[in-house]
Amino acid sequence: MIKLNNYAVSFKIICILLFATVLVNNKVHAQNEYDVIRNNWIRFSDAPNALYHHFAQQAYTLLDKRAAAIKGIHSLKVWHNRQQYIRKSLQDLAGPFPQKTALNAKTVRTINKEGYRIEHVIYESQPGFFVTSSLYIPTIEKKNKLPAIIYCSGHAGEGYRSTVYQHVILNLVKKGFIVFAFDPVGQGERLEYFDAATGKSTVGGPVDEHSYAGAQAIIAGSSQAKYMIWDGIRAVDYLLTRKEVDAQQIGITGRSGGGTQSAYIAAFDDRIKAAAPECYITNLTRIFQSIGPQDAEQNLSAALVREIDHADLLLARAPKPTLMITTTRDIFSIEGARETAKEVSRIYKAYNKEDNFNMMEDDAPHASTKKNREAMYAFFQKHLNNPGNPNDDETDTLTAQELQVTETGQIATSLKSETVFSLNRKHAEQLEQQLKTSRNALSSHLVNAVQTARKLSGYAPPLQNYEPVFTGRFQRDGYVIEKYFLQGEGNYIIPYLLLKPDKLNHKALLYLHPSGKQAEAAEGGEMEWFVKKGFTVLAPDLIGVGEMGSGIFEGDSFIKDVSYNVWFASMLIGRSIVGVRAGNVVSLARLLQRNENVQTIYGLAKKEMAPVLLHAAAFDSSISSVALIEPYTSYRAVVMHRFYTPAFIHSTVPNALTAYDLPDLAAGIAPRKLVIAHATDGAGNESPGETEKDFAVIKAAYHYKNADRQLRIVEGKPTGKNIDLYLEWIE
Repeated sequence: MIKLNNYAVSFKIICILLFATVLVNNKVHAQNEYDVIRNNWIRFSDAPNALYHHFAQQAYTLLDKRAAAIKGIHSLKVWHNRQQYIRKSLQDLAGPFPQKTALNAKTVRTINKEGYRIEHVIYESQPGFFVTSSLYIPTIEKKNKLPAIIYCSGHAGEGYRSTVYQHVILNLVKKGFIVFAFDPVGQGERLEYFDAATGKSTVGGPVDEHSYAGAQAIIAGSSQAKYMIWDGIRAVDYLLTRKEVDAQQIGITGRSGGGTQSAYIAAFDDRIKAAAPECYITNLTRIFQSIGPQDAEQNLSAALVREIDHADLLLARAPKPTLMITTTRDIFSIEGARETAKEVSRIYKAYNKEDNFNMMEDDAPHASTKKNREAMYAFFQKHLNNPGNPNDDETDTLTAQELQVTETGQIATSLKSETVFSLNRKHAEQLEQQLKTSRNALSSHLVNAVQTARKLSGYAPPLQNYEPVFTGRFQRDGYVIEKYFLQGEGNYIIPYLLLKPDKLNHKALLYLHPSGKQAEAAEGGEMEWFVKKGFTVLAPDLIGVGEMGSGIFEGDSFIKDVSYNVWFASMLIGRSIVGVRAGNVVSLARLLQRNENVQTIYGLAKKEMAPVLLHAAAFDSSISSVALIEPYTSYRAVVMHRFYTPAFIHSTVPNALTAYDLPDLAAGIAPRKLVIAHATDGAGNESPGETEKDFAVIKAAYHYKNADRQLRIVEGKPTGKNIDLYLEWIE
């Protein structure tokens, strides 16, 4: 009897498991019924990575063009021309540097150690922009002035206080070099988003601090690199004020992020005689093929359009002494480093200064090695006229208190300092005023704004009418859902759902949602409401969304689930994610006109998809009526908010504020019908005072076109479904 009961229990368990499996399978089926390509289309198995690959492929084309130009240089005269071009391009791309102002440098305290002293210094690289730094001075008896080396920190939270960096610094000091180490923004005692309660940054580690503020700078036509390079240039200025320093014998080095800074600073400042960037220099072809573009200061907008690569940072300073320090298992491709070294060696050969350039390589990961350190010591000893023993010696261990510069350990709580955000905000305010002035001549301004937006966004108008591929259909009450994909502008596709009513009204709706095509596709969803009004509804997964995103590439600046790095990738090639998506939307609109017997196309976009629709509608008149639901109102609003919403970044355009903003595009579609409902500021919050600034130019344009009744702005938070609003819009 017990045995039978066990069998009965076992059978019952099996039945429960089978039933659960059926439920799971049904759930999976329900989740996948809107999929166009997933599972069944091997050809598109890598579709989620399409956005990155699309930008990378364009990068390779630009890099191949650069490589061909370099290959064609065979004389010193042509190399001179190339150097002049590089220097001008770097200045243009980084953004104009500010005027040099008083450093107001103060030695806040001095630490005396055996054989050297440390002077903790705070200087202002720009007025009110404080830089924490330490000057290490050997106390050796020497009549002559000493050579000095600027040390740039990698992405260590503690900045140059890292034990690895301190070991290098103190070895250099023991060998008779003055060393000047400063904190990069977002590191050490210069956290720009410091939370006193936690003692940490509110946005993340150093790379997040750099990219979070850096994205705002880029939108405003500036760069994170500009601020960080300028800090280094002013560090040179400070060294030249010191009587102990030999002004003709200045070097610079740093590893990882410090390699980035040292390479850039040395390219911009010809007072630096010898440079030894470590664990950074490779080339952008290998960067795109491997780890992808990194944080904000490593990327200059449209750099590849100007044919600027890592090698150009070294070519610009030839024939000054330069040492590339590399490791074979670095995250920065060693093959790219070797290729760059081969290229750079050519200009040194043309100068007949081959001994001034070398590459040191050790078998190690992204790390400091004894072999590389000793090569670096020997390099500076030779080229900064300071001969001696290049051995890597044991060094002191300094305490955190000994290395602390400010009273509290952070500029944020010790001094009222400017930040990259606050300085960039002032710059953006100047741009805002220029736009206001331009808007006084509204008609010509809007024409120019739309033309410039085409260029800055990297919009590519569809040049070919591709036919869609049909992949499935299912029936619902009163309409059918068909599944298709359409060829995009490159080697990717645009999956979409087409909801077709039984009774057509010859109108179509493009429905753009940040979550993709299935966000409102369920029965009772918003798309069904429009279909039952007779609309043919097309809902796509634009590249980087839904079945087309977001891919495996996150990068080192993955902030609140947003890859800033893929946005940087678009920037390098002079394009933007929003520009590519706008081209896709125009393709879909034209498809509707050709194939679906529609006479009028409406466009509805939610939240961060609103800029995509605005760009598309401004560039192409086929979209005759626009509704923006819960959009943020402007790029200005993103740049002006210290804590903006990271999800907005993919819908922003690098350099946009130098010529236009989203309200200009909205104004540019007048007199077409436009609804803006429940708009937010750059932080995603309701802010009537701020949003009204952006609405002003839109209202002015509609009034100018005698189309006031075509504009509807609904303020306040959404209270539920927008049915009444939609009824008014479509009627």
